[in-house]
Amino acid sequence: MTTTSTSLTTGTTTPPTEPSLSDRIAGSLIGAAVGDALGGPVEGYAPEQITERHGGRVTGIVGPWNGDSWRTARPIAPYHKGDGHVTDDTLMTHALVRVYATVRDHLDAYAVADHLVPDLMTNPRWIPELEAEALPLHRIFLAEKWLVARLHYGHVDPREAGTGNIVNCGAAMYMAPVGLVNAADPRAAYAEALDIAGAHQSSYGREAAAVFAAAVAAACAPGATADSVVEACLSLAKDGTRDAIEAVAEVAARHRDFESALAPVRAAVAPFDTVGPDYRAPSLGARRPSRLHSVEELPVALGMLLTGEADYRRTVLGSVNYGRDCDSIATMSGAIVGALRGADAVPADWAERVAEASRLDLRAPATALTAVAEEIFARDVRRRRAHESAFAALTVTYR
Repeated sequence: MTTTSTSLTTGTTTPPTEPSLSDRIAGSLIGAAVGDALGGPVEGYAPEQITERHGGRVTGIVGPWNGDSWRTARPIAPYHKGDGHVTDDTLMTHALVRVYATVRDHLDAYAVADHLVPDLMTNPRWIPELEAEALPLHRIFLAEKWLVARLHYGHVDPREAGTGNIVNCGAAMYMAPVGLVNAADPRAAYAEALDIAGAHQSSYGREAAAVFAAAVAAACAPGATADSVVEACLSLAKDGTRDAIEAVAEVAARHRDFESALAPVRAAVAPFDTVGPDYRAPSLGARRPSRLHSVEELPVALGMLLTGEADYRRTVLGSVNYGRDCDSIATMSGAIVGALRGADAVPADWAERVAEASRLDLRAPATALTAVAEEIFARDVRRRRAHESAFAALTVTYR
């Protein structure tokens, strides 16, 4: 929690205190879940369609696009998107937290095969959009089912299993825990996420996963700002992903209101996005490996972070009203703002409604991940000191 205090004797104001690690982790995971729930009911639509459907921009939690007919309405039946229900973004994020809680160390692609995939296949959980307890495997889409097909049935080397999958943000959308475990070390977060995501994605989808984890880690650094997060991403991102972030950031920085930023941000990212102008009818070249392209969601999330000046409401509502894959965009931007500002940045009424509607304890994953992050850091210190000692012994000069 960030607080500012005023001295009773001098009348001077002390600088705001930085959020603690536990507060940043809670803020990031809660912020991601709330953003996901806000974006879910308008996912796949254009800003103009969203405005027409809701009589203006979305300003909070809304119901299903098709109202009470959501069970049979195409193209998203039978999912109850809206009313505070989280989607697969949050289900996968919490699944990755559980892997960290089991392994209690840094993860790699083999951890996905050994722990994440069995969890998706064997442990029933409440699925808000299905309004039923079911295996998470029954909710995730084909790009995520790829994990099960390749790793469980295909016995593919986990480090290469992502090759051949469609290239999208499927791996990126749940990488916030990697950034939180590597808090304030974006380079380490990038490397770890790149390894983990190799089980799920290739090309610019894998790259987006790594850069998003780096963004969350950078947001955890004391004194971090929206600008410093974007700078950290640009220092690590490669190929089309870097170019897309740079193009969007340049445009987004000129705006302080998401309304005016929506069209310019879309225009900036469009040359790098393979899906095309109609989100529900992708182009023939959509989601294929390329060094020239980028997923749309991460650059837009970073753009909304700049436009919203790291304010949770402005940043996430900009992400939601952008439309297209806006649940994932808002998941990412919400995670980054939460890591920057702490849990109090997320509107309490939104968080409470999402937790109740989705039947989720939004703080429990954060508590578990905080303990794991502290254990991993202590273990990293011991490993680093052992390496320093060994290296010193190798370079000692005898007289």
